[in-house]
Amino acid sequence: MSVVKEGLLYSKSHEWVETLPDGTARIGISDYAQDSLGDIVFVDMHPAGEEVEAEGALADVESVKAVSEIYSPVAGTIKEINEELIDAPEKLNEDCYGNWICVLENVAGLEDLLSPEAYSEYLTTLE
Repeated sequence: MSVVKEGLLYSKSHEWVETLPDGTARIGISDYAQDSLGDIVFVDMHPAGEEVEAEGALADVESVKAVSEIYSPVAGTIKEINEELIDAPEKLNEDCYGNWICVLENVAGLEDLLSPEAYSEYLTTLE
C-alpha cells in the first residue's frame, strides 16, 4: 500500500503539492509514483522562469524501467528547482515527500486537486 502524506494535495498523475505561506507551491512525486518508476537514476527539470500549464511537463525522470514525464498538477511559473536532484536523483526514491522537484509561483488550479483521502481512494482503483 502506498504512503499518502497528510497536509498535501495530489493529482491523478501522482504528483503532490504543498502550498507554502508565501503563496508558492512545492511540487513532488507521490510514493505511488516513485514505487512505480523503480530506481530513479536521472532527473531533468525545466528551468526556473518557465511558465507551466496544469498537466504540462515539468521534468523528465529516468529510472531503470523507463523515462517518464512529471506533469505539473497546477499552472504557474517555476521559481526554483531542487538542484540536489541533479547529482542525487535517488533521493526521490529514498524520501519522495521530503525531496521536491520544483517550487512554482503565480499558482492557479489548486481547487482541482485531490485531498489525501480522495487520493488514497483513487489509488485503491489502481491496485
